[in-house]
Amino acid sequence: MSDATSKTSTTSDNPDTPLADRLTDPRHPRSDRYDVRWTIENQMGPHALWLLEWLAPALGLADLRPGARVLDLGCGRAMTSVFLAREYDVQVVAADLWVKPDDNAARIAEAGVADRVLPVHAEAHALPFGEGTFDAIVSVDAYQYFGTDDLYLPTLTRLLKPGGRIGVVVPALREEPRGTEPPAHLAPWWEPDFWCFHSPDWWRRHWTRGGAVEVEAADWQPDGWRDWLLWCEVVAEESPEEFHRTMARRVGEMVRADEGRALGFIRVVGRRR
Repeated sequence: MSDATSKTSTTSDNPDTPLADRLTDPRHPRSDRYDVRWTIENQMGPHALWLLEWLAPALGLADLRPGARVLDLGCGRAMTSVFLAREYDVQVVAADLWVKPDDNAARIAEAGVADRVLPVHAEAHALPFGEGTFDAIVSVDAYQYFGTDDLYLPTLTRLLKPGGRIGVVVPALREEPRGTEPPAHLAPWWEPDFWCFHSPDWWRRHWTRGGAVEVEAADWQPDGWRDWLLWCEVVAEESPEEFHRTMARRVGEMVRADEGRALGFIRVVGRRR
């Protein structure tokens, strides 16, 4: 990679070398090839490339034919869309509600994949695509905001070709809270949005009972909270945007207090019947 997304040189005179070394891990070798400043500047939450790289084997991304069509739903600033195009040689529709397509188009062009990634403005319940359009659907740290609706998955999976897969990674809880209160040790940081966090068993039941897909995975990421905490610390220190620094500090406090007892990530993969 020779553009702005490429990992910076790791020579001793590079000021980003310690930061790059801090974020390098053998569990995500593909992600580690990307420039750390690029990932920090374009993040909108947990490290989306790490999460996508964890999802990829279960989703079978490496088995897709070159040029296969993939919907990246809730792509944010299109980091995951760039990653999909580069790492798996697929055609990507980068769909997001909050980030303008023109802004994403500039990032996509800078990354050198404008011929393989199409940014679009779309709301998850009004996707402008026909049945059987995509070979795969991907959603990283977004599906929890709209996919808990019992009727949503059957509507979404009609966009898949028969046998196509959908795969998501979402923040999660190890177990469903009892009653109407969050886990007591998380109460100081709990926000109403966090009620969309659910357990692996909850997601498996949710995807199974509708009959739209055959669930192939609904599993917990081992030590995912550690990656989450590390990334929060880095963003709190290095993000150029005050809003993201503030949010990272707050979420980091919560994840540090939890230490993996309740919080983490799960991946869910289903195949259209």
